Amino acid sequence: MPTYTIIILLLAATLRVATPLVLASLAGLFSERSGMIDLGLEGKMLGAAFAAAAVSAVTGSVWAGLGAAVLTSVLLALLIGFACITHRGNQVVAAMAVNILVAGLGPSLALAWFNLGGQTPQLDGPGQRFLGIAWPWAEQARATPFPGLLYAELLSGHNFIVYFAAALVPAAGWVLYRTRFGLRLRAVGENAAAVDAAGIGVNSLRYQAVMISGALCGVAGAYLSTAASAGFARDMTAGKGYLALAALIFGKWRPGPTLGACLLFAFTDALAVRLQGVSLPGVGVIPVQFILALPYVLTVLLLAGFVGRAVAPRSIGAPFPGER
Repeated sequence: MPTYTIIILLLAATLRVATPLVLASLAGLFSERSGMIDLGLEGKMLGAAFAAAAVSAVTGSVWAGLGAAVLTSVLLALLIGFACITHRGNQVVAAMAVNILVAGLGPSLALAWFNLGGQTPQLDGPGQRFLGIAWPWAEQARATPFPGLLYAELLSGHNFIVYFAAALVPAAGWVLYRTRFGLRLRAVGENAAAVDAAGIGVNSLRYQAVMISGALCGVAGAYLSTAASAGFARDMTAGKGYLALAALIFGKWRPGPTLGACLLFAFTDALAVRLQGVSLPGVGVIPVQFILALPYVLTVLLLAGFVGRAVAPRSIGAPFPGER
Protein backbone atom coordinates (compact mmCIF):
# COMPACT_ATOMS: atom_id res chain seq x y z
CA MET A 1 0.00 0.00 0.00
CA PRO A 2 1.49 3.40 -0.96
CA THR A 3 2.69 5.60 1.88
CA TYR A 4 0.29 8.36 0.84
CA THR A 5 -2.69 6.01 1.17
CA ILE A 6 -1.51 4.83 4.58
CA ILE A 7 -1.20 8.43 5.79
CA ILE A 8 -4.71 9.31 4.58
CA LEU A 9 -6.22 6.22 6.21
CA LEU A 10 -4.33 6.99 9.43
CA LEU A 11 -5.62 10.57 9.48
CA ALA A 12 -9.18 9.38 8.81
CA ALA A 13 -8.89 6.94 11.72
CA THR A 14 -7.55 9.79 13.87
CA LEU A 15 -10.71 11.80 13.25
CA ARG A 16 -12.90 8.88 14.28
CA VAL A 17 -10.88 8.13 17.42
CA ALA A 18 -10.73 11.81 18.37
CA THR A 19 -14.51 12.31 18.24
CA PRO A 20 -15.39 11.05 21.76
CA LEU A 21 -12.32 12.81 23.17
CA VAL A 22 -13.37 16.12 21.61
CA LEU A 23 -16.94 15.83 22.87
CA ALA A 24 -15.85 14.84 26.38
CA SER A 25 -13.16 17.52 26.60
CA LEU A 26 -15.63 20.22 25.51
CA ALA A 27 -18.03 18.86 28.14
CA GLY A 28 -15.30 19.27 30.72
CA LEU A 29 -14.51 22.73 29.35
CA PHE A 30 -17.97 24.08 30.16
CA SER A 31 -18.05 22.39 33.54
CA GLU A 32 -14.59 23.43 34.68
CA ARG A 33 -14.93 26.96 33.36
CA SER A 34 -17.80 27.30 35.83
CA GLY A 35 -15.60 26.09 38.69
CA MET A 36 -16.66 22.42 38.74
CA ILE A 37 -13.96 19.74 38.55
CA ASP A 38 -15.22 17.23 35.97
CA LEU A 39 -13.61 13.93 36.87
CA GLY A 40 -16.97 12.32 36.16
CA LEU A 41 -16.48 12.43 32.37
CA GLU A 42 -15.59 8.74 32.35
CA GLY A 43 -18.66 7.62 34.26
CA LYS A 44 -21.07 9.81 32.31
CA MET A 45 -19.71 8.52 28.99
CA LEU A 46 -19.91 4.91 30.13
CA GLY A 47 -23.46 5.29 31.42
CA ALA A 48 -24.49 6.97 28.18
CA ALA A 49 -22.84 4.22 26.12
CA PHE A 50 -24.89 1.57 27.93
CA ALA A 51 -28.13 3.53 27.63
CA ALA A 52 -27.62 4.19 23.92
CA ALA A 53 -26.86 0.56 23.08
CA ALA A 54 -29.63 -0.87 25.26
CA VAL A 55 -32.37 1.45 23.97
CA SER A 56 -31.20 1.16 20.38
CA ALA A 57 -31.24 -2.65 20.61
CA VAL A 58 -34.74 -2.72 22.12
CA THR A 59 -36.40 -0.04 19.99
CA GLY A 60 -34.42 -0.46 16.78
CA SER A 61 -33.86 3.31 16.65
CA VAL A 62 -30.39 4.79 17.06
CA TRP A 63 -31.96 8.22 17.60
CA ALA A 64 -33.93 6.88 20.56
CA GLY A 65 -30.64 5.46 21.82
CA LEU A 66 -28.97 8.86 21.46
CA GLY A 67 -31.80 10.50 23.39
CA ALA A 68 -31.51 7.91 26.16
CA ALA A 69 -27.75 8.42 26.29
CA VAL A 70 -28.09 12.19 26.67
CA LEU A 71 -30.81 11.82 29.31
CA THR A 72 -28.77 9.28 31.31
CA SER A 73 -25.64 11.40 31.23
CA VAL A 74 -27.51 14.59 32.20
CA LEU A 75 -29.08 12.77 35.16
CA LEU A 76 -25.65 11.60 36.30
CA ALA A 77 -24.34 15.15 35.91
CA LEU A 78 -27.26 16.48 37.97
CA LEU A 79 -26.51 13.87 40.63
CA ILE A 80 -22.97 15.21 40.91
CA GLY A 81 -24.30 18.76 40.84
CA PHE A 82 -26.79 18.02 43.62
CA ALA A 83 -24.02 16.62 45.80
CA CYS A 84 -21.45 19.32 45.04
CA ILE A 85 -23.40 22.47 44.23
CA THR A 86 -26.45 22.22 46.46
CA HIS A 87 -24.81 20.34 49.33
CA ARG A 88 -21.22 21.56 48.76
CA GLY A 89 -19.73 18.10 48.72
CA ASN A 90 -16.23 17.26 47.56
CA GLN A 91 -16.27 17.37 43.77
CA VAL A 92 -13.52 14.79 43.28
CA VAL A 93 -15.09 12.25 45.64
CA ALA A 94 -18.57 12.68 44.14
CA ALA A 95 -17.31 12.29 40.57
CA MET A 96 -15.26 9.20 41.37
CA ALA A 97 -18.25 7.69 43.19
CA VAL A 98 -20.33 8.09 40.03
CA ASN A 99 -17.55 6.57 37.92
CA ILE A 100 -17.39 3.52 40.18
CA LEU A 101 -21.18 3.24 40.38
CA VAL A 102 -21.62 3.26 36.60
CA ALA A 103 -18.71 0.88 36.01
CA GLY A 104 -20.52 -1.76 38.06
CA LEU A 105 -24.15 -0.87 37.35
CA GLY A 106 -23.94 -0.88 33.56
CA PRO A 107 -22.67 -4.46 33.12
CA SER A 108 -24.97 -5.67 35.92
CA LEU A 109 -28.05 -4.25 34.20
CA ALA A 110 -26.87 -5.60 30.85
CA LEU A 111 -26.48 -9.06 32.38
CA ALA A 112 -29.91 -8.91 34.02
CA TRP A 113 -31.74 -7.60 30.94
CA PHE A 114 -29.98 -9.35 28.08
CA ASN A 115 -28.13 -12.28 29.72
CA LEU A 116 -25.11 -11.82 27.45
CA GLY A 117 -22.32 -11.66 29.98
CA GLY A 118 -22.62 -7.96 30.76
CA GLN A 119 -22.96 -6.85 27.13
CA THR A 120 -25.88 -5.64 25.04
CA PRO A 121 -26.98 -7.39 21.83
CA GLN A 122 -25.04 -6.60 18.69
CA LEU A 123 -26.48 -3.64 16.85
CA ASP A 124 -26.75 -4.82 13.26
CA GLY A 125 -30.32 -4.08 12.32
CA PRO A 126 -31.34 -1.16 10.11
CA GLY A 127 -31.40 2.09 12.02
CA GLN A 128 -29.63 0.74 15.11
CA ARG A 129 -26.26 2.40 14.44
CA PHE A 130 -24.86 5.66 13.15
CA LEU A 131 -23.36 4.80 9.77
CA GLY A 132 -21.03 6.77 7.55
CA ILE A 133 -22.40 9.52 5.32
CA ALA A 134 -21.07 9.33 1.77
CA TRP A 135 -20.53 12.72 0.17
CA PRO A 136 -21.40 13.28 -3.50
CA TRP A 137 -19.00 11.61 -5.98
CA ALA A 138 -16.87 10.16 -3.16
CA GLU A 139 -16.67 6.70 -4.75
CA GLN A 140 -15.69 8.12 -8.14
CA ALA A 141 -13.06 10.36 -6.54
CA ARG A 142 -11.47 7.44 -4.68
CA ALA A 143 -9.67 6.33 -7.83
CA THR A 144 -7.69 9.58 -7.94
CA PRO A 145 -4.97 9.62 -5.26
CA PHE A 146 -4.90 13.41 -4.90
CA PRO A 147 -7.19 15.07 -4.07
CA GLY A 148 -9.75 12.31 -4.70
CA LEU A 149 -8.62 9.91 -1.97
CA LEU A 150 -8.31 12.82 0.42
CA TYR A 151 -11.93 13.76 -0.28
CA ALA A 152 -13.25 10.20 -0.21
CA GLU A 153 -11.51 9.01 2.96
CA LEU A 154 -10.72 12.07 5.05
CA LEU A 155 -13.80 14.22 4.41
CA SER A 156 -16.47 11.76 3.31
CA GLY A 157 -17.68 8.58 4.95
CA HIS A 158 -17.84 9.63 8.61
CA ASN A 159 -21.00 9.42 10.65
CA PHE A 160 -23.15 12.28 11.87
CA ILE A 161 -21.50 12.55 15.31
CA VAL A 162 -18.02 13.05 13.81
CA TYR A 163 -19.22 16.07 11.84
CA PHE A 164 -21.17 17.30 14.87
CA ALA A 165 -18.03 17.19 17.04
CA ALA A 166 -16.04 19.09 14.41
CA ALA A 167 -18.68 21.83 14.23
CA LEU A 168 -18.95 21.97 17.99
CA VAL A 169 -15.40 23.26 18.55
CA PRO A 170 -15.91 26.70 16.95
CA ALA A 171 -19.45 26.80 18.36
CA ALA A 172 -18.12 26.24 21.89
CA GLY A 173 -15.54 28.99 21.38
CA TRP A 174 -18.25 31.37 20.20
CA VAL A 175 -20.49 30.58 23.17
CA LEU A 176 -17.68 31.00 25.71
CA TYR A 177 -16.12 34.16 24.29
CA ARG A 178 -18.88 35.92 22.36
CA THR A 179 -22.06 35.50 24.41
CA ARG A 180 -23.31 36.86 27.72
CA PHE A 181 -23.76 33.32 29.03
CA GLY A 182 -20.13 32.48 28.23
CA LEU A 183 -18.87 35.65 29.91
CA ARG A 184 -20.84 34.88 33.05
CA LEU A 185 -19.72 31.26 33.01
CA ARG A 186 -16.05 32.21 32.81
CA ALA A 187 -16.55 34.84 35.50
CA VAL A 188 -18.06 32.25 37.85
CA GLY A 189 -15.00 30.06 37.39
CA GLU A 190 -12.66 32.95 38.16
CA ASN A 191 -14.46 34.91 40.88
CA ALA A 192 -17.78 33.53 42.03
CA ALA A 193 -18.19 36.17 44.73
CA ALA A 194 -18.02 38.99 42.18
CA VAL A 195 -20.68 37.30 40.05
CA ASP A 196 -22.92 36.90 43.09
CA ALA A 197 -22.40 40.58 43.99
CA ALA A 198 -23.66 41.48 40.51
CA GLY A 199 -26.94 39.72 41.30
CA ILE A 200 -26.30 36.64 39.14
CA GLY A 201 -27.01 33.18 40.55
CA VAL A 202 -23.71 31.34 40.85
CA ASN A 203 -25.18 27.93 41.55
CA SER A 204 -27.73 28.33 38.75
CA LEU A 205 -24.92 28.94 36.26
CA ARG A 206 -23.01 25.94 37.57
CA TYR A 207 -26.05 23.72 37.18
CA GLN A 208 -26.42 24.90 33.59
CA ALA A 209 -22.74 24.11 32.98
CA VAL A 210 -22.95 20.57 34.39
CA MET A 211 -26.09 19.92 32.32
CA ILE A 212 -24.25 20.99 29.15
CA SER A 213 -21.40 18.74 30.19
CA GLY A 214 -23.82 15.86 30.71
CA ALA A 215 -25.43 16.36 27.31
CA LEU A 216 -22.09 16.34 25.49
CA CYS A 217 -20.88 13.30 27.42
CA GLY A 218 -24.13 11.62 26.41
CA VAL A 219 -23.36 12.16 22.73
CA ALA A 220 -19.79 10.91 23.28
CA GLY A 221 -21.04 7.76 25.00
CA ALA A 222 -23.59 7.12 22.27
CA TYR A 223 -20.81 7.42 19.70
CA LEU A 224 -18.77 4.73 21.45
CA SER A 225 -21.54 2.11 21.50
CA THR A 226 -23.61 2.94 18.40
CA ALA A 227 -21.04 4.33 15.95
CA ALA A 228 -17.49 3.26 16.81
CA SER A 229 -18.76 -0.10 18.08
CA ALA A 230 -21.88 -2.20 17.61
CA GLY A 231 -23.00 -2.48 21.22
CA PHE A 232 -22.01 -1.97 24.83
CA ALA A 233 -19.18 -3.85 26.54
CA ARG A 234 -17.79 -3.64 30.05
CA ASP A 235 -15.40 -0.66 30.57
CA MET A 236 -15.60 0.25 26.89
CA THR A 237 -14.61 3.87 27.58
CA ALA A 238 -11.13 2.54 28.53
CA GLY A 239 -10.04 5.75 30.22
CA LYS A 240 -11.16 8.09 27.45
CA GLY A 241 -12.79 10.38 29.98
CA TYR A 242 -9.49 10.84 31.75
CA LEU A 243 -7.69 11.34 28.42
CA ALA A 244 -10.23 14.04 27.57
CA LEU A 245 -9.55 15.74 30.88
CA ALA A 246 -5.81 15.57 30.19
CA ALA A 247 -6.43 17.12 26.75
CA LEU A 248 -8.40 19.90 28.42
CA ILE A 249 -5.52 20.65 30.78
CA PHE A 250 -3.00 20.41 27.94
CA GLY A 251 -5.16 22.87 25.97
CA LYS A 252 -5.27 25.20 28.99
CA TRP A 253 -9.07 25.24 29.07
CA ARG A 254 -9.40 26.73 25.55
CA PRO A 255 -11.32 25.04 22.70
CA GLY A 256 -8.71 25.32 19.93
CA PRO A 257 -5.66 23.97 21.78
CA THR A 258 -7.86 21.33 23.42
CA LEU A 259 -8.89 20.11 19.96
CA GLY A 260 -5.20 19.88 19.01
CA ALA A 261 -4.46 17.79 22.10
CA CYS A 262 -7.38 15.45 21.34
CA LEU A 263 -6.14 14.97 17.77
CA LEU A 264 -2.63 14.25 19.04
CA PHE A 265 -3.85 11.62 21.50
CA ALA A 266 -6.13 10.12 18.85
CA PHE A 267 -3.32 9.99 16.30
CA THR A 268 -1.20 8.06 18.78
CA ASP A 269 -4.07 5.65 19.39
CA ALA A 270 -4.70 5.16 15.65
CA LEU A 271 -0.97 4.67 15.07
CA ALA A 272 -0.84 2.09 17.85
CA VAL A 273 -3.47 0.01 16.07
CA ARG A 274 -1.43 0.05 12.84
CA LEU A 275 1.77 -0.87 14.69
CA GLN A 276 0.33 -4.13 16.00
CA GLY A 277 2.17 -7.04 14.44
CA VAL A 278 4.83 -4.79 12.87
CA SER A 279 8.37 -6.15 13.09
CA LEU A 280 11.27 -3.72 13.46
CA PRO A 281 14.84 -4.59 12.37
CA GLY A 282 16.87 -5.71 15.36
CA VAL A 283 13.86 -5.47 17.67
CA GLY A 284 11.33 -7.94 16.32
CA VAL A 285 7.60 -7.70 16.78
CA ILE A 286 6.61 -4.84 19.05
CA PRO A 287 4.75 -6.13 22.13
CA VAL A 288 1.04 -5.41 22.00
CA GLN A 289 1.08 -4.20 25.61
CA PHE A 290 3.61 -1.50 24.74
CA ILE A 291 1.58 -0.39 21.73
CA LEU A 292 -1.66 -0.15 23.71
CA ALA A 293 0.09 1.93 26.39
CA LEU A 294 1.36 4.52 23.90
CA PRO A 295 -1.53 7.04 24.21
CA TYR A 296 -1.33 6.98 28.01
CA VAL A 297 2.46 7.27 28.07
CA LEU A 298 2.19 10.24 25.73
CA THR A 299 -0.37 11.82 28.05
CA VAL A 300 1.93 11.54 31.05
CA LEU A 301 4.93 12.88 29.13
CA LEU A 302 3.02 15.85 27.74
CA LEU A 303 1.48 16.84 31.04
CA ALA A 304 4.74 16.32 32.92
CA GLY A 305 7.09 18.20 30.67
CA PHE A 306 5.53 19.99 27.72
CA VAL A 307 2.27 21.57 28.81
CA GLY A 308 3.94 24.55 30.43
CA ARG A 309 2.11 26.49 33.10
CA ALA A 310 -1.56 25.55 32.87
CA VAL A 311 -3.55 27.89 35.10
CA ALA A 312 -6.94 26.47 36.00
CA PRO A 313 -9.95 28.69 36.72
CA ARG A 314 -9.32 30.17 40.16
CA SER A 315 -12.63 29.04 41.70
CA ILE A 316 -12.40 25.47 40.41
CA GLY A 317 -13.23 22.87 43.04
CA ALA A 318 -14.46 25.43 45.58
CA PRO A 319 -18.17 25.31 46.53
CA PHE A 320 -19.79 28.72 46.68
CA PRO A 321 -20.88 29.43 50.27
CA GLY A 322 -23.14 32.38 49.52
CA GLU A 323 -26.27 30.45 48.49
CA ARG A 324 -27.86 27.04 48.51
